[in-house]
Amino acid sequence: MNFREIGVFVRSAVFELINTEIYSCKTPYRIVLNGQCVAENQTKNVFSLFGLTPGREYTVTIESDGESCTHSFRTKAESFRLNVRDFGATGDGVTPDTAAIQAAILCCPKNGTVLIPPGIYYTASLFLKSNITLELEEGATLLGVTSRADYPILPGVTFSDDAKDEYYLGAWEGNPLSSYASLLTGVDVENVDIIGRGVIDANADSGDWWENPKQKRGAWRPRMLFLNHCRGVRVHGVTFQNSYAWTIHPYYSKQISFLDIRVYNDPDSPNTDGIDIESCGGMNLIGAVVSVGDDCIALKSSKMYLGKRLKTPSSDIIIRNCRLERGHGAVVIGSEVSAGIYDIHVTQCSFEGTDRGIRIKTRRGRGDLSVVDRISLENVHMHRVLTPFVINMFYHCDPDGHSELVWSKEKKAVDEFTPKIGSMTCSNVVCEECSVAGMFFYGLPERPVESIRLENVSVSFAQDAQPGYPAMMDYIEPTCRKGLYANNVQNLTLRNVRITGADGEKYTIENVANFSEEESADE
Repeated sequence: MNFREIGVFVRSAVFELINTEIYSCKTPYRIVLNGQCVAENQTKNVFSLFGLTPGREYTVTIESDGESCTHSFRTKAESFRLNVRDFGATGDGVTPDTAAIQAAILCCPKNGTVLIPPGIYYTASLFLKSNITLELEEGATLLGVTSRADYPILPGVTFSDDAKDEYYLGAWEGNPLSSYASLLTGVDVENVDIIGRGVIDANADSGDWWENPKQKRGAWRPRMLFLNHCRGVRVHGVTFQNSYAWTIHPYYSKQISFLDIRVYNDPDSPNTDGIDIESCGGMNLIGAVVSVGDDCIALKSSKMYLGKRLKTPSSDIIIRNCRLERGHGAVVIGSEVSAGIYDIHVTQCSFEGTDRGIRIKTRRGRGDLSVVDRISLENVHMHRVLTPFVINMFYHCDPDGHSELVWSKEKKAVDEFTPKIGSMTCSNVVCEECSVAGMFFYGLPERPVESIRLENVSVSFAQDAQPGYPAMMDYIEPTCRKGLYANNVQNLTLRNVRITGADGEKYTIENVANFSEEESADE
């Protein structure tokens, strides 16, 4: 049993077992730190250590079945540690602590730490600064205030004096629109760590944030963590819950990591996606647990206005050893993808009870820069996912989402508004107790999906399966236990694909130019 270091901070560290198992390993292990056992019977592939001392050498060993592996590391140095209590924060859950915590952040020197000790800190928006650590100790909660009036507004677009340049602060569903500042907001900051076993709770269920969620009131709803044009931000160990809308939103940022975090939102809460990555590069999501009321992890690159203007895709994103639960989709690409999505790697993840597993959604109108390509899914287990694999190029979103332009299955002219889907490869995937369909792929007749390859994939259906819509598009019929449906695909390759318990034909293939099936069996 071997492992690697994936993040070292001033007072914590996170590691990952090197194996091919999904989220957890079958053989329990114990963790020994500097010769002292700190945890027994561990099974998660990602494990963390907290309560460390800055600038100190450590040796961590994992032991299992008489075997052991050891790794040495040194925690980051720390200049000073500022306790928010010393700035007047009360942590009583009633007294507003915004000003005291913000003062501590602003006063924190380079390579310093702002400490949130145990307590409940009632706060509105807090703004991060570069080169600091924000530490939430176990038992500490940042609790969002409920009044909208207490949250500042981030303008969507600000123009330069000569009206030639634009500055974007607020964002809402792919457009630069005024929105309330998030509970934690970073604008053009770098080298920031947010660590600890504490909780960030937006408290949205106690306010009016979920009432009339598609209606703008003052400004659009905030996120819990918004990172706008940031670099080198790492989040480790923290729990996010009860979000106003999208929970975590990196936006035009680079080199961001979320390691061993938790995201929990009510299953009926509107638009409470877990992690929405928009026009970002070099992202790591490792060891996360996400259980929310909408998409668990969504990958985006804005709508046409910013897509054409900034031309910034989302690319080079790793999602590994995560557990994704309950949401509308586990890993979702789109539909705001007007600058493209490239090189996405999902591996060793568990999808539990989501409506869809891997889901790509786009539509006419996203633009010719809207290219989704080189998407890979490997070593994944799905349980009670209604439809595990979905590609939908007729997604009925936006005010014109039910227009003929979007829903028409007739061949249109390829123009500057036509999106494209390149290749998706899925291998070593087990899907158990599905309901609606196993695979549903529907490309545009004028621009078919270029390449889909499924290898070593098994799908079985639940006995209590109920009918539903495999994709959100107009003029399709509900299905139940449907095997594979593919329409408007250039190349479809199946190698060792097994479908168990489907009703009717195993495959429904329409308008597929090149269909290849190898070593496939139907039980």
